[in-house]
Amino acid sequence: MSEEPLHRYESGPLTVEWRPTRCIHSANCVRALPLVFDPSRRPWIDAAAADVEAIGRAVSGCPSGALQARWRDRADEGPDVPTTVVAAPDGPLHVRGDVEVRAPDGTLLRHDPRFALCGCGRSASRPFCDATCRSHA
Repeated sequence: MSEEPLHRYESGPLTVEWRPTRCIHSANCVRALPLVFDPSRRPWIDAAAADVEAIGRAVSGCPSGALQARWRDRADEGPDVPTTVVAAPDGPLHVRGDVEVRAPDGTLLRHDPRFALCGCGRSASRPFCDATCRSHA
């Protein structure tokens, strides 16, 4: 696995991690907390703009796992039980749970509690979604 870009935004016991290459621009975070998540601002995340509990809930709504919450005073988000796979209309498969994604040769590609798999077959980062389907809508 190659190293992917990672940005960290801290507020008290919470660090919000953002991996831009995983972002599928669902905007769930923006709808949940527009004062914290504002794509027109740089940096686009202001982790001091809301209560850390509210930020943690908003981050857990990220379907691709591009946003993740890391806590200094408690365990990080665990996988959903049971594991779920939800097909978005004309879009990715949203996976939540304890799932490993492996290449045909068995190499581990990702083991996270949330990610989005490509549903259109056009993603440059297959099997993961990169929101290519949105540009062809």
